[in-house]
Amino acid sequence: MNTNDGFRLVTAENGVVYLRADNISCPHGFATRIGGVSTLPHTSSLNLAFGRGDEDAVVLRNLELFSAAVGVGPESVISLHQTHSTDVLVVGKSDGSAGYYDRREDGFAADGYVTDDPGVTLGVKTADCVPILFEDPVKNIVGAVHAGWRGTAAGIAGVCVQKMVSLGASPGNIRAAIGPAICFDCYEVGDDFIDAVAAMTGPEMAERFVRKKGERFHADLPGMDRQILTDRGLKPENISVCRLCTMEHPELFFSHRYSHGKRGTMLSVISPAPM
Repeated sequence: MNTNDGFRLVTAENGVVYLRADNISCPHGFATRIGGVSTLPHTSSLNLAFGRGDEDAVVLRNLELFSAAVGVGPESVISLHQTHSTDVLVVGKSDGSAGYYDRREDGFAADGYVTDDPGVTLGVKTADCVPILFEDPVKNIVGAVHAGWRGTAAGIAGVCVQKMVSLGASPGNIRAAIGPAICFDCYEVGDDFIDAVAAMTGPEMAERFVRKKGERFHADLPGMDRQILTDRGLKPENISVCRLCTMEHPELFFSHRYSHGKRGTMLSVISPAPM
């Protein structure tokens, strides 16, 4: 299925359904909720996070299925606890398995990663927040971030670009795929939200991406992330934005808002192309 926005829904041979971005060439994928072994109603069927009601073995089996569909090794995936920060780690092969097979100690957390090591797969977990995958195909450097409203407003997407540049990437070569997230129409926020965003981004950005719809404010997080990336030097034509809303498609995605917090979690992954 082509979503007509630079993303394609792919059904793998093992039944896993995921999204691929046309502008990313290396192994990657944005998970849906379809194709796993979770049987609880709220996590059915491809829940990819611990602590949501599934046995750990079920989550790890889902990771194996999703990894096989995308074409990466499950034990290469690093995806730590997320705290809505701007912490982006530079990681290598020694960090693989952190978050899944290697649970690490409490407090070890991050919301983004970059690497040039093809032995590592970067993973970020979402269920309405914005997953963004990055690739510099010239230098074979990749990145991934989880961007909720705090991370978005604090500029985690730009931090990821900066970290990729520190490894040798060029903003002009970086491609970004902004994956499925809650859309502007569905993301209703409180009246004080625009003040909080303005304090972090400046009033112009807040007024552009946090606007009234009817009587309430709504926020466009993917749009804000896209603007941050162009401000950091990415070419507009190198940024794709998925138009599928997680809240509008509960049959396809887990959504925190739609389910009032009782839900599974999706994973988005990317790994440098093998040399």
